[in-house]
Amino acid sequence: MTINIAVAGKGGVGKTTFTALLLRQMLKKEKGSILTVDADPNANLNEALGLDVDMTISQLLEDTKDPKAIPTGMSKEIYVEYKLQQSLIETEHVDLLVMGNPQGPGCYCYPNDLLRKHIEQLSEGYEYMVVDSEAGLEHLSRRTIPKLDYLFVISDSSARGVRSAGRVHDIIKNIKTPIDHMGLIVTKTQDQGVDVLRQEIENTQLNLFGHIPYDERLVKYDMEGKALFDLPDDSPAVKAVDEIMKNLNL
Repeated sequence: MTINIAVAGKGGVGKTTFTALLLRQMLKKEKGSILTVDADPNANLNEALGLDVDMTISQLLEDTKDPKAIPTGMSKEIYVEYKLQQSLIETEHVDLLVMGNPQGPGCYCYPNDLLRKHIEQLSEGYEYMVVDSEAGLEHLSRRTIPKLDYLFVISDSSARGVRSAGRVHDIIKNIKTPIDHMGLIVTKTQDQGVDVLRQEIENTQLNLFGHIPYDERLVKYDMEGKALFDLPDDSPAVKAVDEIMKNLNL
């Protein structure tokens, strides 16, 4: 059975960086086959993974609005399944789907239902599915992912960021998706760690899964457009993510 993992948080807090480092360590530990879904409208997980994107799911759904885009004799369901497979970026390490920008006006209910069905079917061929989710968690609320084994809510090391993570938690409480393990990750911490944020963290009612220190090498890799997969094992950020995974038996 596929283990479903999602990473949530507002933009700029290190959500995509955490997702990339989590994937790095999963591959390092040879956890098994992985499907990754970049569900953030500001999609850049592919850059952190060193991959190029030719087609997004939002483009696929936009095409379904034009009857002329669907080949004669092909149903919309078969078309969505075919284009979904075409959108999949396959590598020897991890496969990636990019959701893309928000969809334009008009009803996407039927193609979204088909997409949910086919992503669920597609994920069954993998041991893990890892989703870099958008801040509003729309894909979770639409039940694109029927169940989560792990949900990581990401904040930076500011009080405002932690409060924002608490609001993400409030959204989650209104979503019907079952979640087995949910907790907070604080990124870009300084020497004092999370001590100065203890009260703010308690106010979120989220379990603290761990924190990731500010890492100059990570910043350098990001500025130079290097894949975070290539960070060395002794990188403080890499070591922190590895420790979080050990504590969660992930």
